[in-house]
Amino acid sequence: MPHCEQFSVNCPSRLLFDQIADKWSMMVLTVLDAGPMRFNGIKRQLEGVTQKALTQCLRRLERNGLLSRRVIVTSPIGVEYEITALGRSLQPPFKALYAWTKDHLDAVEDARQAFDGRIAADMVA
Repeated sequence: MPHCEQFSVNCPSRLLFDQIADKWSMMVLTVLDAGPMRFNGIKRQLEGVTQKALTQCLRRLERNGLLSRRVIVTSPIGVEYEITALGRSLQPPFKALYAWTKDHLDAVEDARQAFDGRIAADMVA
């Protein structure tokens, strides 16, 4: 597999980055940090996710080796998802990113308000 220094369209790392940095992927991996869960349990934790979006996200994560899917033979049949060792290796950077968002949320909100104020002033002028 070719190594890419930039985010060129054909770079495999770009596709992987897009898939793991997707908002639902990060949230799913965060939710599963506590342990294996079934589909509906994950869905309940992620307000606003559609069944289709969650299904696609879980398939991407499984395909990339970041989570495993286990069929539970019950009536009705259940499916459980769990983070793999490879997926767990993403937890430290995800936790750091989440901590950063909490630590800097006030500063970001201030920047948003300042930006919105400038835009509003430009529209009046």
